Amino acid sequence: MFSIDLTSRIPIYEQIYSKITELAVSGSLSEHTQLPSVRSLAKDMRVNPNTVAKAYQELERSGVIYSVPGKGSFIAVLDSSVFQEAALSEFDAAAETAKNRGITADIMKQHIDSIFEEGERK
Repeated sequence: MFSIDLTSRIPIYEQIYSKITELAVSGSLSEHTQLPSVRSLAKDMRVNPNTVAKAYQELERSGVIYSVPGKGSFIAVLDSSVFQEAALSEFDAAAETAKNRGITADIMKQHIDSIFEEGERK
């Protein structure tokens, strides 16, 4: 389904949360698509099932997925504007931090342009 970086400082459950959210918002995982069971995904990723369960709980709390008892977890109908607002809020905080550390607007714009250019090449 996707991979995680076991050496990253980002907790594994957050990586799972972020990747599933990204796939859902981008439409790669369409609405009502069933996700692998907690045990199945944990086995495939070679992580503890509690880690996957925590990611699924956070995804459900955020409205990215919903659970049907006895059936599993599914991608919810998403309002992408909510996720865009959250992303822009995170971006604003990061941009403010960069500005406070002496990074100019021109450097930030160049960096943003390079990120979007990379995305277009993929």
